[in-house]
Amino acid sequence: MVVGWSRRCVLPLILLGFPLERGTSHLPLCPPGIKCGGVLSAPSGNFSSPNFPGPYPYETECTWLIVVAEGSSVLLSFSHFELEYHAACAYDYLQVYNGAARDRGNLLGTFCGRSPPPPFSSAWHVMAVVFRSDRHVAKRGFAAAYRKDACGGTLTGLSGEITSPRYPESYPNDVECRWRIGGTGGGGTLTLVFADFQVEGGQGCSFDYVALFDGPTTAAPRLGRYCGNARPPRTISSTPYLLVLFKSDFNIGGRGFKAHFYSGECQEVFTTIKGNFSSPQYPNFYPNNLKCQWSIQLPPGYRVKVFFLDMELEGRSSLTGSCDYDHLAAFDGGAENGSLLGRWCGRENPAPITSRSNQLQLVLHTDRNTAKRGFSIAYVGGKVSLGCSSMLYFHPAHHLPAPCPRRSSCICQPLHLKSRLIYGFCCISR
Repeated sequence: MVVGWSRRCVLPLILLGFPLERGTSHLPLCPPGIKCGGVLSAPSGNFSSPNFPGPYPYETECTWLIVVAEGSSVLLSFSHFELEYHAACAYDYLQVYNGAARDRGNLLGTFCGRSPPPPFSSAWHVMAVVFRSDRHVAKRGFAAAYRKDACGGTLTGLSGEITSPRYPESYPNDVECRWRIGGTGGGGTLTLVFADFQVEGGQGCSFDYVALFDGPTTAAPRLGRYCGNARPPRTISSTPYLLVLFKSDFNIGGRGFKAHFYSGECQEVFTTIKGNFSSPQYPNFYPNNLKCQWSIQLPPGYRVKVFFLDMELEGRSSLTGSCDYDHLAAFDGGAENGSLLGRWCGRENPAPITSRSNQLQLVLHTDRNTAKRGFSIAYVGGKVSLGCSSMLYFHPAHHLPAPCPRRSSCICQPLHLKSRLIYGFCCISR
């Protein structure tokens, strides 16, 4: 079904069950004019710029909202693309959003000129496409096709989740799914972590199985082949791509699996005594629908102290007063099952936190709308010497270390950041 929408029209998503950005109470108006855009709800279809393949009209803005069945993703591709060129795409442009439009955290890309956008796969069952032209220079426009993909697809986000078909219900028989993860342009490695796994077992995993490949195709080196009830180990690729292949035979199923992937600046492990890191794209808005993790792993006997230099996340829920939307959490140890050291959101300015072990993990969760600037963090590590009754000696008013007492065993790690000097740990002898 395609519903025509008029010039300068931004689709009233709230009528379709997709909320506007929190804090917005009015619906946009759609003045009369050239009809374009609309809701695309069929399992597959095609759409194009107004008047294609002729020149598109001036001063036109169109929004297409593609909605497929929940649990599926949207695969979008372009067969023709020719818009007015500008280095920053400031004149005529096409934007693709992962979910409902008009939220910068959902923006997958802005395109113009003659180079077509790459194929896209949405992280959920909604994708939006926005086309805009100014009052000068019209070109032929674009032609695009989409289809629902209930199994597999190409995933290019910094992080995401994949599940077997119908999860957590039993997966169907005779299924083959391929998820090609990567291609964000960051050039880093990928990490895949299974949160749940129940696949028919058998010697050699010859019936139902999940296979992982260190590249975009099955020709790449195989990293593992798994079945049964034991969760596969954490897997890290050596290339910017990772292929996940799931196959089931003609009988006996299971609950299937759920896995999370992290890529590029969305997952890092730090082993140096000092360092700093920030949310993806900081100080610009972070993407929506992320789960990112940063792990600080120091030698045994060390502790980790984390300084929060800047933080702007989506604020607390007005209903619960809690960080129910976007939030940053810190855990003592190397995993999320460790003790929670803190959970923050909004424009909070947390005091420094200190681990009780030699490892600390920070996890950023973002939801599907309302992105902000993110955060910037610095950390230092210090060794806990034998015979010390106190591990840390920091100036309490400024969260900065005071000079170590004379009768002490001190380990200070200097860290230059924002034109000020932050020192590390000070061990005080008995």
